[in-house]
This record gives sequence, C-alpha cells and structure tokens, in this order.
Amino acid sequence: MQLHLMSATEAAAAMRAGEITSAELVRACLDHIAALEEQVGAWEFLDPEHALKQASEADKAMREGRGLGPLNGIPVGVKDIFDTRDMPTEDGTVLHAGRQPAEDATAVSRLRAAGAVVLGKTVTTELAVYSPGKTRNPHDLQCTPGGSSSGSAAAVAAAMVPLALGTQTNGSVIRPASYCGVYGYKPTYGLIPRHRVLQQSRPLDQIGVFARTIEDAALIAEQIMAYDDRDPDTVLRARPALVEMLAEEPPVQPRLAFVKSPVWDQAETDTKEAFAELVAHLGENIVEVELPEIFTDAVEQHRRIMEADLARSFAREYARGKDKLSSILREMIERGQKVLAVDYNSAVSRIPIFNRALDKLFEWHDAILTPATTGEAPVGLESTGSPIFCTLWTLCGMPAITLPILQGARGMPLGVQLVGPRFDDARLLQTARWLQHVAAR
Repeated sequence: MQLHLMSATEAAAAMRAGEITSAELVRACLDHIAALEEQVGAWEFLDPEHALKQASEADKAMREGRGLGPLNGIPVGVKDIFDTRDMPTEDGTVLHAGRQPAEDATAVSRLRAAGAVVLGKTVTTELAVYSPGKTRNPHDLQCTPGGSSSGSAAAVAAAMVPLALGTQTNGSVIRPASYCGVYGYKPTYGLIPRHRVLQQSRPLDQIGVFARTIEDAALIAEQIMAYDDRDPDTVLRARPALVEMLAEEPPVQPRLAFVKSPVWDQAETDTKEAFAELVAHLGENIVEVELPEIFTDAVEQHRRIMEADLARSFAREYARGKDKLSSILREMIERGQKVLAVDYNSAVSRIPIFNRALDKLFEWHDAILTPATTGEAPVGLESTGSPIFCTLWTLCGMPAITLPILQGARGMPLGVQLVGPRFDDARLLQTARWLQHVAAR
C-alpha cells in the first residue's frame, strides 16, 4: 500500500509495530503534495525540511520508548488561523501577512503532546469568513472545496495528509467536508479550547477535524478535547472516550430523526431525491420529524450574532485596512456595526431555548439525520457555497458529523449530516459508524 493512502489509525499501528517510520510516512505525504499542490492549492505554508525534522524526532522518541502518544509520528494539517510557534499564521488576509506567533494554540499544543507532526498550515478563506482562497476541489478543479476550512478539507481529500484541523462558525467544517467527500466532525461547543485561534464570534466559534475514516476523526478529536481556562467557554468534564466507544456496536439499533429543517426549500432536487432514497433504505430505523415553529427564524438569529461579532472582532482590520478586505466581508462588518445591543442579546438568549426544544427530540431519537449542504460543490471558484444546512446546529453548539456516503447528479460527493445531543459525542460517532455500514448494504 502507498503510505500516503494509509489512514492515521493504520499508520499509527504500523509505526508501533516497527513496520514503517514517521519519516517514511511524512516523506510520502510530501511527495504526493509536490505532485498535486500546483493544481489543488491546499497549503498556505509548508516547510518540508521542518516537517521531516519533526518526523525524525518522533522516530527517535519511538525508538527510545518515549513516543507513546496516540498520534506519534502522524502528520496533521492545521488551518492557518491556529497559532503555531514555528510557522507563520496569516489568517487568510494580507493584513496579517508575516505574522509569527510566539506560542501555539492550545489545540496545536495538544496535537504535539500526542506526538503529531504539524506538517504545515492549510489555506483558509479571508479571516475564515466567505471570500475564497486559492484552493480547488480535488474531485473537480473547477469546483469550490467549500470554506472556510478549504485547505484542510482538500488536503485530506487529496490524500496529502491523513488528518487536519478546521473551525466552524457557520458551516466551515461540515460544508467543505461534504463537498470534498471526507469525514468532517465538529464536536460539542466547549469541548475543544479555542485559545489562540482567530476569533470571529465567541458564542459560535467551534473547532473541528477532517479525516478519511470515522475512526481517524475520533482519534484526532479525542486528543484535543481538554479544559483550558484561557477559553472561558470550555467545559470542565471528562474527555469523551470516542475511540473506545466507536469500537463497540450500539447496544440497540439507533433510531434517527429525519429533519428537513426550515431551509429544506434551498436543497437541490438531487439532494432531496438522494435523501428520500436513504430514508426509504433505513426503513423503521428513521422517522421524519418537523421542528417546532420557534426554529423558523434561527438562521436570522445566527446571522445577527455572527455579523455583530465580526464587526467587533475585526474592528481593527476594518479601521486600518478596510480597502484591503473583500467586499463581502466589509458588507458583513458594516451590517454588524448596526446591530443593536438589545437585538444581539436577544439572539444569544434564544440559544438555550432552542437547545431545550431539541433536548425533547433526543428523548426519543439517537441522532438527527439531515443534509450537510444544499447539494454538490458548486462549479466556480468565486464563492464557497451555502452553509445554510449547518447554521442551526452550529448556533446550538451541537456535535455534528458529515459522512461521504451519497453522490449528486454530477457524481460529486454529497454529505449526510448526523447531529447528536450536546456532550453525547461518543454515541454520535458510534451511530455514524452504524449508519455508514447500513447505508452500504
């Protein structure tokens, strides 16, 4: 097997068995990147020599009995809004060009503690909002990879790296994962600390991961879940046993709720047809559920929070360099500047109300099944596609994963999104694995 095609779980086991080295795996990934990067454009910063030096250190630690971390020697791509002490972090904007942090983001330091090789920094959209970077979809170079975690999704899809970090404030993990045909997992809000990650919106910003298997998504996510008092929204609770629970079968067959959500009219025809077939295939394991009327304006509440927070978070960039910002980001900031405090606070106060309503749904269902995107990756590189099918679940801070198990009319990937109860991430991933097997029958 070509090393760059190995899953992280397979590669970690092979290293522990002495069958391969980290240096061999990293070299294979770097060679594959060299062959494809000009077309795909997934990387913002890549220093092969530095990557290989990290791999050599991982191999040395393994030989000396010190390299026992679950990710020892495994290369990982990191979205270029996570601070890295040994690489630039430029946030997808010329306004931050040359920025070199002095410290790692907590998530990056957790990766290093688990033994990972930080291979390089992946392309983000401008300030992790909507204006695209250089990345193309590996399945069709004329299509968007989605955003804002464009480079992370594309790098994993193109087998340049087995794992990557991303973030989601609206649909920035689930959407690109769906478009690129990989697994995208966004854990419950508060499980992964955001210290030294570019802030857009404190109530909405969440960290997620990309992988080519569910097992790999669980492996990397579990390593970066931890309490950190420097992120006031992280929760002090035991780390979910994602990998352990994923290895077990569900005690009973899961019961899913098919939720079209209030934005079903924006789903493309082939998306509606594909989900109708999937629901029919699942039979008695799924039932369609309509959300209460209170969710009708959830997308608007999310928009109000996000734009007001963009205005606050990027006030400095707007004041000093608004002519260097994209028109779409300027317009969002300017709308955010006009949001009244009473309206902002009202929108934030709706989040626990939405969650209480969803808690009732989860009394009878293990997970919600819903589209990840409106359809396949759109042709063209001017936009990153619509995040509308992710908005509600991001607003509520719920764990979500997209599975690359459907195709659209053009043969491009079409993700199936599963959403679970808050802090029940391990069961969500177990249910996702079950769904993957049932859908393949």
